[in-house]
Amino acid sequence: MSVAKGPVTQIAWVVADVGQTEKFLGAALGAQRWTRMPDIHFGPETWTYRGEPADFTAHISLSYSGDTQLELIQPVRGASIYTEFLEQSGPGLHHICTEPNDFDAALREAAAQGIPVVQQGTMGGQMRFAYLDGGDAGVPFLELAEVGINMRTFFEQIKREAQ
Repeated sequence: MSVAKGPVTQIAWVVADVGQTEKFLGAALGAQRWTRMPDIHFGPETWTYRGEPADFTAHISLSYSGDTQLELIQPVRGASIYTEFLEQSGPGLHHICTEPNDFDAALREAAAQGIPVVQQGTMGGQMRFAYLDGGDAGVPFLELAEVGINMRTFFEQIKREAQ
């Protein structure tokens, strides 16, 4: 059975310099405008990393190429899968994101298949994330996301401005 029954909606990179990567991917993929969100805090009350409460900060930048969201993540402070990836692999493609039709069922299916959740959390009740370990398959992480209406509206605004 498939874990992620839903569309692939995002490609994400972990980077050392979000501005430099915006320029490169903008030219390479035609993303005309990026929405940069500096110093986004992910707190221990709603986030876990490798089963423990997580407290980290990252610069996030979003744009679009067609219907695919492009995400850049530059870790700033604290331990996370982003700092772990940067330290072990350097900057690069970090994850693809899918939006399963049933987020909780997808998490149960991942557990049944022995696929560990490495990091998970929520953002203001508007979005839930879970990163599944895909390293043995050559994909560092698969992100599952459940997107609320307000976050969906925000993403649509970014998409309009990016193209």
